[in-house]
Amino acid sequence: MIADSFGRIHDYLRISLTDNCNFRCFYCMPEESYDFSPASKLMQTDEILRLAEIFVAQGVKKIRLTGGEPLVRKDAPAIISALGKLPVELVITTNGTRIAELLPVFKEAGIKSINVSLDTLQQDKFMLITRRDVFQQVRSNIELLLSENITVKINMVVMKGLNDNEILDFIAWTRDQPLQIRFIEFMPFSGNKWTSNKMFSLQEILNRVAEQYTVIPLEGSLHDTAKHFKIPGHKGSFAIISTMTAPFCSTCNRMRLTADGKLKNCLFSDGEMDLLGPLRNQQDVLPLIKACIWSKKKELGGQLKSHFEELDADRINNRTMISIGG
Repeated sequence: MIADSFGRIHDYLRISLTDNCNFRCFYCMPEESYDFSPASKLMQTDEILRLAEIFVAQGVKKIRLTGGEPLVRKDAPAIISALGKLPVELVITTNGTRIAELLPVFKEAGIKSINVSLDTLQQDKFMLITRRDVFQQVRSNIELLLSENITVKINMVVMKGLNDNEILDFIAWTRDQPLQIRFIEFMPFSGNKWTSNKMFSLQEILNRVAEQYTVIPLEGSLHDTAKHFKIPGHKGSFAIISTMTAPFCSTCNRMRLTADGKLKNCLFSDGEMDLLGPLRNQQDVLPLIKACIWSKKKELGGQLKSHFEELDADRINNRTMISIGG
């Protein structure tokens, strides 16, 4: 098992396949002209598999593929197929654009749950946020997943003054579709121009939903990052990821492997451990993995304040969201 100094067992690995993306969402990627990592600096298919095998041997039970947009990698099908043979739950977070063409690969790899990032249900606003005109393609692919009985979770980053007025629209979507909408508090990362007055909190989201619906809390599991809720009569449900106002660090079991082979023990950690270099030099990386996780801070990477109003985002030492992998 891989544990930190606070006794938290880490059995969930998030692997970023690339820092590249076919969207340009401002809260994730700082500039349109962002410099992506060259292919030689990224983990190759065999290296991803070798590292995954090491983590699985140490008790990892779940692997999530992220990015950037993980499915823009040309070898994404080969990576997914290889990881699908490991004794883990394999899941993906994607912007939804390439789902149709890769659906056979997902099914062969045994993927039963996919998270789709979608911050608006309005086509013009989608274009504003992503700077890409593919809204209908994404919506069609979500419907395709549902028709194949694949669990779909919609990740919606709530930003005050931009899309908080769509919260009830997303809730209405769950009336006839077995979706889970995951409202995410806007988080600070390098270059994403985060300020506290742009953040829409857990309580504000609940208050907005309660304006129109009866909200029933649901019991979650030990390692949930989300707080779960149900609307009576709805096929789907919703959840809130309250990183900023109600952190869930005490039960964290997550590790993040960046596309260039660096291990981060927390989304907000200011340090990371290089695994790719030592792996390519035929070194044993297991001691490095264990040392990195053992050094994990108690909460929020030791950088964020529990009172988000006091946070100065410009003083946070971290990567951009797209280069971490979420």
